[in-house]
Amino acid sequence: MAENESEQLEEMKSSKMEAEVPVEVEAEGPEAVEESSEEETSAIQQDEDADLEKTDEASTAEQIPDSQDTETEPAAATDDDVVGEAIEVPQDLEEGEIVPESVETQVDTDEDSERNWFVVHCYSGYENKVRHNLEQRIETMGMKSKIFDVVVPTEEEIEIKEGKRRTVERRVFPGYILVQMIMDEDSWYVVRNTPGVTGFVGMGNEPTPLRPEEVSQIVKRMEAEAPRIKVTYKAGQKVRIIDGPFNDFIGTVSKIDMDRAKVRVMVSFFGRETPVELDFLQVEKA
Repeated sequence: MAENESEQLEEMKSSKMEAEVPVEVEAEGPEAVEESSEEETSAIQQDEDADLEKTDEASTAEQIPDSQDTETEPAAATDDDVVGEAIEVPQDLEEGEIVPESVETQVDTDEDSERNWFVVHCYSGYENKVRHNLEQRIETMGMKSKIFDVVVPTEEEIEIKEGKRRTVERRVFPGYILVQMIMDEDSWYVVRNTPGVTGFVGMGNEPTPLRPEEVSQIVKRMEAEAPRIKVTYKAGQKVRIIDGPFNDFIGTVSKIDMDRAKVRVMVSFFGRETPVELDFLQVEKA
């Protein structure tokens, strides 16, 4: 009996121990599952953070340009640089090669600097004929690229003759014409050997070009809107007044003002000399 009871107790203990084992396993099972879930969640979170960092870096790289490319970008060329480079380019241009615009401008500037006005002496009274002869020679000898213009300087003038006014064209420099040209042996030969030309004006055998201020003064006289008045009298001469309250009076010229086109005449009035200021057109030589 005792042995049976002890065997039963042993069986009961062993069965109890076997019954408790699943309980402990069941108790430990959820904790292990929770730990594995937390590890997986942490790994997934790390992967998402890494993806977000890569996305931020890519967007930042798109927005911010490469500093190295910005620093190596060439600076814009200035006008001075372009002109300086253009002067050195056309050494020997090949056929069909396009000349840069800046080079053409430089060539034109050099040509303009060589152009000058020269005074050519000719027979007095034959200025227009000499000009015509020279223009024909320029055309037939193909010198338009070196001889550009031929001018006989003239100006309009009003003169009074027999109490009548008339406008005439007067030569500013009788016996001379002006020629705008590039001076070299060919152009000199064409001008010098034109019929009616006796030579260039200059020091010795070297033609001397006119200064810019001299040319400007001549052009100003030629383009004057109001014609000049021809004065046929001078100080101390007798003149007749032909207009105004002293019409038909005879007086003596005391002063001539060319800038104001005025003349002062001493007129005898009631036995005394009285100065009267008149326009050039109001008097004529007595």
